[in-house]
Amino acid sequence: MAEAKFRTPPFLRDRKKAHTPARNPHCATAFTDIDLDAPGRQSGFLYIPQSPHDDAWGTVPIPMAVLANGAGPTIILEGGNHGDEYEGQIVLGELIRDLPLNRVRGRLIFMPSMNAPAAQAGLRTSPQDGRNLNRTFPGDHAGTITEQIAAYVSDELFSRGDAFLSLHSGGSSLDIIPSALVQPSDDPAQTQRNIDAVMAFGAPFNVLLNNLGDTRTSVATAVAAGLTCVSTEMAGRGTVTDTALALCRAGALRVLAHWGVLDEAYAEEPATPAAPLYRVTGSKSYVIATDRGVFEAYHRHGEQVEAGQPAGRIHQTHDPRRAPIELTYGVSGAVFAKRHPGIVAPGNVCCVIATPT
Repeated sequence: MAEAKFRTPPFLRDRKKAHTPARNPHCATAFTDIDLDAPGRQSGFLYIPQSPHDDAWGTVPIPMAVLANGAGPTIILEGGNHGDEYEGQIVLGELIRDLPLNRVRGRLIFMPSMNAPAAQAGLRTSPQDGRNLNRTFPGDHAGTITEQIAAYVSDELFSRGDAFLSLHSGGSSLDIIPSALVQPSDDPAQTQRNIDAVMAFGAPFNVLLNNLGDTRTSVATAVAAGLTCVSTEMAGRGTVTDTALALCRAGALRVLAHWGVLDEAYAEEPATPAAPLYRVTGSKSYVIATDRGVFEAYHRHGEQVEAGQPAGRIHQTHDPRRAPIELTYGVSGAVFAKRHPGIVAPGNVCCVIATPT
């Protein structure tokens, strides 16, 4: 077998590796059957004690795995943050089972279905507490099940990590161009590391996106903890898209090689040169429904549009006497995401526009 070729980026080589204990250790009841700091391949569960009516001393099992081999960076990999987003869950499961341990230098910590209750139900939010995990970070060890998952990841995993790969899709309510996302940081050098990693992922569309400044996401929390991060959006519509799944598989390997934890020979080069970087600039990038009805979009994904141009219209199918309500774009750029269900209500996002940087 040819000698494995690894690269170790300076930011990983210099990062402090000390583990920081949980903020509220007296409230932390979660436990795992995996030794996060041991070498080798391990698969098991994170268990969070719960006591509902039908299971007085029960637990909620969250799948986990670790692949650790020698010295190197620690990468946290997340799928299933939202239970109706499937490509990441599939790809991380494949890596857990099939990635040769001798190709790894360092440690991969997998949370392939991080919000396990939501993943089992195929829902964006947890059926146990109604919470959106990706608006719950950094969590609370004494909170609801979703808050406890976020707290464990924030305190026990991010404190060990050098970098974070967060695999998302559009879920049941959005159809998004398969893309990789940059989470900006207050530190320009960290933002540039995030950009470099996103370019290494090799998606056909790259977007700088900060979720309107919301800091309750897993990626924003990881960035605040000093990790280099890549997030993705792999199509959506509540289904599995073959092209998005193929991109997710190849991109995950490429960014792991970029971070120096995976043999470069194991990752294929992207089929095309790196795509340019777009930016979702703020609230005006979102076309938001003003009324209830059925939304008709005027443009396809990737089409270039102009500020003030009609974006689509909401048909009042419940009252055919009423004329459709037309919505307009607030910024110029490319159509990045569109709502998937036809029915909309006031406040629903109908389209998102990404502007070239």
